[in-house]
Amino acid sequence: MSKFGTLVMGPAGAGKTTFCNALIQHLRLNKRSCFYVNLDPAAEDFSYEPDLDIKDLISLEDVMEEMSLGPNGGLIYCFEFLLQNLEFLTEKLDPITEEYLIILDLPGQIELYTHIPVIPTLVKHLTRFGGLNISLCAAYLLESTFVIDRAKFFAGTLSAMSAMIMLEIPHVNILSKMDLVKGSVPKRQLKRFLEPDATLLEDDDAASVREERAVDPSETRSVMGGNSFKRLNKAVAQLIDDFSMVSFLQLDVQDEDSVGGILSYLDDAIQYHEAQEPREPNDEIPDYGDNMME
Repeated sequence: MSKFGTLVMGPAGAGKTTFCNALIQHLRLNKRSCFYVNLDPAAEDFSYEPDLDIKDLISLEDVMEEMSLGPNGGLIYCFEFLLQNLEFLTEKLDPITEEYLIILDLPGQIELYTHIPVIPTLVKHLTRFGGLNISLCAAYLLESTFVIDRAKFFAGTLSAMSAMIMLEIPHVNILSKMDLVKGSVPKRQLKRFLEPDATLLEDDDAASVREERAVDPSETRSVMGGNSFKRLNKAVAQLIDDFSMVSFLQLDVQDEDSVGGILSYLDDAIQYHEAQEPREPNDEIPDYGDNMME
């Protein structure tokens, strides 16, 4: 039986849970059902209660207290524990039918996606390689305010590309919180970020030359604007350009059309609509949890 899902991920503060809430609301308004899975063992406040919550298995707070670990080490421990107890996910996800969109909300520590094989191992379990046979795609969120600092933008883009290579599933990369940059970045300029353009750094170089003489060499912004830093940024931008894998969609969660547009890309990536059977208006969808979103 086919299943469909999306992993919502990205760095801390990118608006992942906010996007999940907006996506659930949009699905409900369009009479589509979803199964919401929280995989962040530190998350506390939810607009929509998860149908499955990792904290029912293990919580970051308990791990930090009992194992004397910091936040990052505790998160890695939580996911390693989850991988040893995958039946926690399998028992709830296995009965779900193709009408549902499974939304998996992940924590914001990017080392889980890019440095250690924790999330790649989880992905293999969720997809056909592990038996659950979920047609899965990733929604990777990057905060749109990164476009103000171009070095930070290319670093974030590199993390998105790294996740794409590590996870080996379809990706939809998203610039979130677009409402925060409206009016501050011209539309023509913004297009160069949607399809990352390495020459954006050349614009930064021209601006820095004009300011160079007025800056104290000991200041942080002088160090971060030094030649070594510029060469590093250009190498990162060129690497992204050489692979030519990453492009971004724009997201404003306050705009229903924007959320719907992102959902259409996710549906295409997992081929959701191709698997749907025609239904009568009064057909019922089975309930798999007390808090199931319908």
